[in-house]
Amino acid sequence: QVFDAGDYFGIMQVEEVDDEEEGDEEMEEQLKKKPNPGNGPCFKVIVTNENGLQASNPNSVFLIDHAWTYRAEHARQQLLHVPGLLHRMASLMGIDFHGEIPDEGSTEQVLQEMWKYNQTYQLSQGTAEEKVPVWYIMDEFGSRIQHSDQPSFATAPLFYMPQQIAYTVLWPLRDLETGDEVTRDYAYGETDRLIRKCVLLPWVPTEVLDISSVTPEPSDEYYQAVLAENKEKLPVVINPPVYVKDKVFKVFTDVQQVFNNLTHPRFVFTNNEGEADILYNFSHFKDYRQLSEERPEVMLNQFPCENLLTVKDCLASIARRAGGPDGPRWLPRTFNLQTELPQFISYFQQRDRRGEDNHWICKPWNLARSLDTHITNNLNNIIRHRESSPKVVCKYIENPVLFHREDVGMVKFDVRYVVLLRSVSPLRLYTYDVFWLRFSNRAFSLDDLDDYEKHFTVMNYAPGVTLKQVHCEDFIPLFEKQYPEYPWTTVQVNIFKAFAELFQVASAKPAPLGICDYPSSRAIYAIDLMLKWDTSRDGKRIMQPQILEVNFNPDCDRACKYHPTFFNDVFSTLFLDEPDNCHVTRIV
Repeated sequence: QVFDAGDYFGIMQVEEVDDEEEGDEEMEEQLKKKPNPGNGPCFKVIVTNENGLQASNPNSVFLIDHAWTYRAEHARQQLLHVPGLLHRMASLMGIDFHGEIPDEGSTEQVLQEMWKYNQTYQLSQGTAEEKVPVWYIMDEFGSRIQHSDQPSFATAPLFYMPQQIAYTVLWPLRDLETGDEVTRDYAYGETDRLIRKCVLLPWVPTEVLDISSVTPEPSDEYYQAVLAENKEKLPVVINPPVYVKDKVFKVFTDVQQVFNNLTHPRFVFTNNEGEADILYNFSHFKDYRQLSEERPEVMLNQFPCENLLTVKDCLASIARRAGGPDGPRWLPRTFNLQTELPQFISYFQQRDRRGEDNHWICKPWNLARSLDTHITNNLNNIIRHRESSPKVVCKYIENPVLFHREDVGMVKFDVRYVVLLRSVSPLRLYTYDVFWLRFSNRAFSLDDLDDYEKHFTVMNYAPGVTLKQVHCEDFIPLFEKQYPEYPWTTVQVNIFKAFAELFQVASAKPAPLGICDYPSSRAIYAIDLMLKWDTSRDGKRIMQPQILEVNFNPDCDRACKYHPTFFNDVFSTLFLDEPDNCHVTRIV
């Protein structure tokens, strides 16, 4: 708890030399490279202690306080409402702010500039909400430590449990003398030269355009690695099981919605997993090998390697089989920030030069409910988000098809379809005949990118936020009244075409490069999509479906509430092969 850095270090302001006075070109070059080329003054931290610092001395460890700790989605509100915060941040970042009352302009500047100062950590336990990364800005001393590829110090965040407070710890990497500069490596741990250049872009702007932005499908080894990381054991080859006609199947499940709503006479529940004919599990099943060797006739509600669909980076990879390196028309252009950062930066800069829209949405690979998801047109913001948790960045749909809500105006909406995968080889795919709609609560415009109720449609998890519900039977006539030239049946044909293509490419290669053809597997997924305005090859204005994500074991609460036969239909189609009297349509 002792903040004694002041006894050892000082902050020095570096004066800018005026161009006219100084004809030295080398000096100008140095100035161009200076670490924070904002309009603000440039600072350095130096060792002021007359004895210098010894790396081996156990007392050469210092605490840095955190001036501001927050979650990205709360930043604007805090700057506007926490007394003194905007003032302190503006002065720390060298932004002019003299007013008493926070104004939008200064707030916006801090929100843009803060990605040069942000650091991040996340807690490893707690709920999904509590694990969302936290961002923090070190105090004036810590924030003024500049970058170096050969740093003299290292820093790391330390969460001190007894006080429930995070600090940054600073320690020297070598002995230093009075007057030596304190620096740290802003790209610590990154050894690849190109990636370092990309990661350091917020502080050392360079054009990375000598790289192609093409992202081919990853190698086979990539999929092998995904399989290994998932700890899934693939099944052995089995013969498709044959069951006696009229057999009553014993179902073992931990999914409450199935338990409460499956009433079909040919299914009974059992508490004994060992005697079950069907395992309907809420969580991911891992050991298919043992199941296939010991009980090949047991059916289950998931496929080996289905994460190729349900995890966002894998979805983007396999989709490239349909549309080449840019991906298919039904998926927003997507980059994996861990493995495709240079290609993304190159693509972003090319669009920037051509004056094209550059709004992007950063999503974690596998968190649902829009958690830790951010929309931005700030390249530094996207580059830095890569440090918090593995993310993909997708082109934000800047021209969505909107829906007129009488109480609000033209809002974004998304559509959820439930699809039923009966088998992979041959591919048999159905869709449930009812689809679900979610609407934003505020009229859409390409601004206020952190306004959740304008840009997101997932409202049923946000406390105190109204959830607008429209049943699909009511939605279709309203939609067709607003867009008379686009009958829903035609829109739906294109949606189903996209689904068919997605599952065709997902099962086109053997596991682990594709969904595993395991004859005892069945599955139900929810596909979320939006519509965007696009131009067809012959120049017509069309509504192009954009698949946003594929969800494993979706929440079927609304389905069961409004359609009591939902799980009877699902089970008849998947486990009895009797789709005829069910509310399903065969797509493939």
